[in-house]
Amino acid sequence: MHKVYYQPEGIWVGDIMPYGEDGTFYLYHQRDTRNPGPFGEPFGWALATTKDFVNYKDFGESLERGGDEEVDQYIYAGTVFKVGDKYHALYTGCNRDKVKARLMKQVLLHATSDDAVKWEKNIAETLLPPQEGYDDRNWRDPFVLWDEENEEYMLILGTRVGEDKRLMTGRLVKFTSKDLTNWEFQGDWWNPGLYTMFEMPDLFKMGDWWYLVYSDQNAVSRKVCYFKGSTLEELKQMTAAPTFPDNKEGVLDSRAFYAGKTASNGTDRYIWGWCPTRAGNDNTAVGAAPAEPEWAGNLVMHKIIQHEDGTLSLGSVEGILNKYTNNTTLKVMAKSETGVAENNDNYTLSGDAYVLFNRLNIHNKLTFTVTASSNEDVFGISLVRGTDSEKYYSLIINPEDNNSNRKINFEQKGKEGIGFIAGIDSYKFPVPADNIYHVTICTDNSVCTVYINDNVAYTNRIYGLQKNCWSLDSYEGSIQVSNIKVSYY
Repeated sequence: MHKVYYQPEGIWVGDIMPYGEDGTFYLYHQRDTRNPGPFGEPFGWALATTKDFVNYKDFGESLERGGDEEVDQYIYAGTVFKVGDKYHALYTGCNRDKVKARLMKQVLLHATSDDAVKWEKNIAETLLPPQEGYDDRNWRDPFVLWDEENEEYMLILGTRVGEDKRLMTGRLVKFTSKDLTNWEFQGDWWNPGLYTMFEMPDLFKMGDWWYLVYSDQNAVSRKVCYFKGSTLEELKQMTAAPTFPDNKEGVLDSRAFYAGKTASNGTDRYIWGWCPTRAGNDNTAVGAAPAEPEWAGNLVMHKIIQHEDGTLSLGSVEGILNKYTNNTTLKVMAKSETGVAENNDNYTLSGDAYVLFNRLNIHNKLTFTVTASSNEDVFGISLVRGTDSEKYYSLIINPEDNNSNRKINFEQKGKEGIGFIAGIDSYKFPVPADNIYHVTICTDNSVCTVYINDNVAYTNRIYGLQKNCWSLDSYEGSIQVSNIKVSYY
């Protein structure tokens, strides 16, 4: 049985190219065998389909990679779409060894299919090589959109100028075509001067708004972000300033969710990315700059929530929530000597206080509501915690900016803990007007996703959380915790 956060046995999931049709999502993705390590053996695009986000049909490799001497030895990211009865894939071909040796370049390629499963590659006919002045080792991840106003196809991709990875020359460039065969280069589409490189660009319209979703490759951030505009032209202008779409600087999740791309079933839109593994199963090795996360891991998906003002946040997926059908009976294993009051399974925690509950299962859903007494309260949840743990891991809802905002911090607590772990904290978000936090946490082995009030999404990988105890914590102030429920499958 595949995990909720999809990962076939012996495989680590890389970039995902989703496509939705007739209630089915086609999830093309890269599979890393970790032979000999992350980003090891060459890969094509594998395919898994799902209708409910928890049951998958595995087709194996769908868009097959080329040989070791060919330009598409590795098939990097791209996009899938349908025109008439024909499916099209625009993708990146890379011969990694030859690109490093400057014997080849990354190129854009085209394949077609009658059933979205088996593909015919047209390498000899469609090669879009890097244009002069751009980095030919970073020319990838094409996305194609039909531009109704101009009656042509629009292709954008990520690249940069020059070869110095430290310079903020990352940009999106644009091609146009009337027939998907003959393409004209239109130059830079977006060059904000803020990023070293863009990956996985995605354009879509939702309601009255256009959105650009992309992944910032800079080691300092490495997050999935977005911009919005009422038209494509306004969207382009918003990115040029840049004018961030919200008070989160357009960030959608933590650095433990990367390479996000979206697809719709005609009613709702979802986003898929991957949660990286950690070297040595070390919860503190989060890939904070100048380090990098390990490449690939588990597929993670969220539902895209569009608010009245057009801003976006990520929320839980109903099919996943419904998977956890078995209820856990809560038992208190330990609590602080002071600061804990209990009433009908609800708790008031004051000052430096905690209540520790019985062991989780392997796949868990935790839900609870926190009512804070003020904007200054500091509280959270701890995992991988026992009655005598010398160190454990905490997700702390911390006040920021003179208590006007909050942020989720990841900390290693306990006598041997190192405290704050840089690089894996969340974006800042406003304090709820009523100081109430409705929290849902889904776990699958070490993958953990947190949702707060349909306004905050936070993904992390926390080794050891399964089959261990957990606690609700207060650090400063006073909170009430109610409606505590734990379920599993």
